[in-house]
Amino acid sequence: MASEKNHIQCSSKVGIIGAGISGIAAAKQLRHYGPLVFEATNSIGGVWKHCSFSSTKLQTPRCDFEFSDYPWPERDNASFPSHVQVLEYLHNYATHFDVLKYVKFNSKVLEIRYVGDRTSQLDMKPKEYGSLLNGYPAWEVAVETNQSTKWYAFEFLVVCIGKYGDLPRMPVFPPHQGEEAFLGKVLHALDYAKLDEDAAHKLLKGKKVAVVGYKKSAIDLAVECATANQGPGGQPCTMVIRTLHWTVPSYWIWGLPFFLFFSTRSSQFLHERPYQTLFKTLLCLLLSPMRRGISKFIESYLAWKLPLVKYGLKPDHPFVEDYASCQMAVLPENFFEEADKGNILFKRSSKWWFWSRGIEFEDKTRLEADVVLLATGYDGKKKLQDLLPEPFSSLVVDSSGIMPLYRGTIHPLIPNMAFVGYIESVSNLHTAELRCIWLARLADEKFKLPGIEKMLEQTNEEIQVMKRTTRFYKRHCISTYSINHSDDICEEMGWNSWRKKNWFSEAFSPYSSQDYEENKEN
Repeated sequence: MASEKNHIQCSSKVGIIGAGISGIAAAKQLRHYGPLVFEATNSIGGVWKHCSFSSTKLQTPRCDFEFSDYPWPERDNASFPSHVQVLEYLHNYATHFDVLKYVKFNSKVLEIRYVGDRTSQLDMKPKEYGSLLNGYPAWEVAVETNQSTKWYAFEFLVVCIGKYGDLPRMPVFPPHQGEEAFLGKVLHALDYAKLDEDAAHKLLKGKKVAVVGYKKSAIDLAVECATANQGPGGQPCTMVIRTLHWTVPSYWIWGLPFFLFFSTRSSQFLHERPYQTLFKTLLCLLLSPMRRGISKFIESYLAWKLPLVKYGLKPDHPFVEDYASCQMAVLPENFFEEADKGNILFKRSSKWWFWSRGIEFEDKTRLEADVVLLATGYDGKKKLQDLLPEPFSSLVVDSSGIMPLYRGTIHPLIPNMAFVGYIESVSNLHTAELRCIWLARLADEKFKLPGIEKMLEQTNEEIQVMKRTTRFYKRHCISTYSINHSDDICEEMGWNSWRKKNWFSEAFSPYSSQDYEENKEN
């Protein structure tokens, strides 16, 4: 592709890659530029369309996962919507704001080239980042649609391909001990998600199934397996677990709503945040016993409510570390019910490999299996690096494996490009939408970015805070200081960062996307 003569067939100010939640949010906020949105598949929705199982549900109530200017119908319904309902909500949102007209479906981005000012961030090391829209193309994008490749040129490019889906992370095995040694079937969760309900049921029914992993996808797969194997002839499903994580049955802890512990301004005051004052740093140190106490309080409830000790599923690390890395999963109601019936079994092992009839572990025990399902995650950073040209491909992920993004959106050394959907919080939709609002105002030059050195300094400080907060820092999760992160964005846009009606609500009520509606200024 790189050797072909570059023939630009279409130019536009703004291009967006991906039509998942982040891509649709970006298109809505930037619609006054008439953006072109490239979606490789035939549908919007991203992971909710292509990485979901029949049992997949949202991890939060509706009111915690909605756009600021488009509330859910029956938003006070406490049940968690299914992935089908999430897709319907997203499609209704895109239709309501007439965003679908910007989306080019079945359009896969093959290559990106930088054609902007070569005396930019890398060569001359300027002090300022510059405008997102300079009046001339900065990026050229090759897009394949219906087996035909077309080149587009953009002044500004927004990458919204996400961290999940497309590129599965596969385990690495010793020679002759990979899946080629196994006589059964091996599927990654991504491949399983492509099966319809009947095909998935047929794959699991009456089969000895091993599910590798213990995060949300693995837990959902285990429940689907147990459901398919009810009655005579049913076989148990075994979860192969390397790293334990805390799970919760609901958003209530000892009769108290979960938001009181992490989602209010007062609760987040206990946690370290980037670029805080010396006084706040000392206060965090003094309040650390209270912070640990809250984590222990939650752990005590979970150990009482769930049979974690019985099944050897109680993690050794504090609950707050899983919350701070966005790895806390809400359990399906019948998960431990199926375990109690013997339909879900558990095997702890840090190393395993295949043999002809199943899986062998480092303790020399063996597990017979007909089907092995790999819920081992996705390599979203490699997916992004494969798409970007050098030297930007090497810059986008630092040596510690984190994307150093200012406000979770702009890489200070990559000009005229933004990334949406690469930081996580309790509500990724809200996180993406607020950063898209910020991005649109930045494109409109309603405010200016700090100098490049200042942005690099701030992103590094954010990374250091994450490293001090949790051992699972590579996920770039801001859940313990998400309100502070939003405060900084609001202040940079010229908004009031305190969004509630009174000081009591400001201190003790949870923040949600409704608090950040654009025309809501206190």
